[in-house]
Amino acid sequence: MKILMLTPYLPYPPSSGGQVRTYNLLKYLSRNHKITLISLYKFEQEKKYLKPLQKFCEEIHLCKRAEKPWQIRIVLSAVFSNRPFLIVRNYSSEAYEILKKLLATNHYDVIHAETFYIMPHLPNTQVPIVLVEQTIEYKVYQHFVHSLPFFVRPFFYLDIMKLIRWERHFWRKANLVATVSESDRQEIKKLEPKINPAIIPNGAGDEMLTLKLKNKDLTQPKLLFMGNFFWLQNVEAAHYLINSIYPLLINRLKHFKLIIAGQNANNKLGIIKKKNLDVIDVKTDDIAIVKKLYQDATLFVSPIYGPGGTRLKILAAMASGLPIISSATGIQGLDLQAGRDVLLADSVEAFMSQVEAILKDKKRFQQIQKNAYSLVRKKYSWQKIAQNLERVYYKIK
Repeated sequence: MKILMLTPYLPYPPSSGGQVRTYNLLKYLSRNHKITLISLYKFEQEKKYLKPLQKFCEEIHLCKRAEKPWQIRIVLSAVFSNRPFLIVRNYSSEAYEILKKLLATNHYDVIHAETFYIMPHLPNTQVPIVLVEQTIEYKVYQHFVHSLPFFVRPFFYLDIMKLIRWERHFWRKANLVATVSESDRQEIKKLEPKINPAIIPNGAGDEMLTLKLKNKDLTQPKLLFMGNFFWLQNVEAAHYLINSIYPLLINRLKHFKLIIAGQNANNKLGIIKKKNLDVIDVKTDDIAIVKKLYQDATLFVSPIYGPGGTRLKILAAMASGLPIISSATGIQGLDLQAGRDVLLADSVEAFMSQVEAILKDKKRFQQIQKNAYSLVRKKYSWQKIAQNLERVYYKIK
C-alpha cells in the first residue's frame, strides 16, 4: 500500500508525544508499505534529523512554517479570518503546493493526517483520508484560556468557537476519524453523531521497554515526573508537585529525591534550589538521559489535571517498570485499573498517602510494577498498534 502521511512536526527525535507516536508508526508501517512523509518544520537545524527517518520513507518533504506563532501577520490573519489561530500559525503554503503536485502526479492508496490542523494543506482529492486526532484540540485550548486572567479571556472565546467549528469540519471531511482513547472517541460522537471513530492508541517506545524488572530500593526512593514543559498541563503538574506535594515529602519521608525533568523545564519552572529536589532540563534529542531517568527512578508521580489525549509519559513509566501514582485525568484514555495497574490520588494528602503506603509494602509495589509492565507489553506495543492501523487503512481503501 502507498501511504501519504502528513504531520505538523518532524517526527524525530522521538522526544514529544506526537513525535514518539509518528516515529514508531513509521517504523512499523514501513515494513509492509511505501510511505511518503510530509512534515512541517520551524527551524533549519531540524533538517539534521532527516537521516533516521529516511530508512522508513520512500520520500520525505519538509515544509517551512512560521518559527514564532505570535507574529503580527499571524495574529491579524487569525483575528480577521474565519480560521482559528491554531490553523493559521501552522499553515505552510509550501506544503499545500507540494501536496497538490504529489496528488496530481502519483497514486496513493490512503492519506494519513496526524491532527486536524494539518488538513487545510490538502487540495480536493478522491484519495481516502484517515484523520487521527491525538487530542481534542479545542478542549486543550479551553483549558489554556481558563488559565489566563479573566479580563483577557473574552478576546479568546471567539477563537475557541472557530476552533470547534473547523475541528468538526475536518472530522466530517475525513473518510475515517481515529482517536487515541475511548474518552476522545465519545467526545467526537457527542458532537458529530454520524461519525464512528476508530481507536488507535498511543504506545510505549521500544527504547523505553526494560528487558527485566529491577528490584528497587524503597528506603531511598526517587520520585520522578517527566514532561514536555512547552505544555501547560505539565507545567501545572510540576507546580503542584513543588508547591503542594514536596512540603509533605520533606516532613514525612526521611530519605527521598523528587526529580522533575523534561524539555523547557528551567525556562518554565525557573532555577529551584530546594533540598532533595532536582529540576532537570532535558535537551530535545537527549533520549539517553530520558531513558536513564526512568530506569533509575522508583516511582512515577503524575498530578495532571488538564485535558490532552493519552499520556505517553505514563506508558513510558509502565515500560520502565515504575509503579505510577496519578490523578484520574493523568491516566485518562488508558486501560488501567486502579489498585491493580496504577494508584490513584485526588488530593495532595491522597498523593502523599499513596507514596507512603507503597514504599512500606514491597510486595504490593512489585505486584503493581509487574501488572503495569505486563499490560504495556500486551496492549501498548507499537507493533500491535501499527497492525490495528493497517486494518483501518484497508477498511476504507
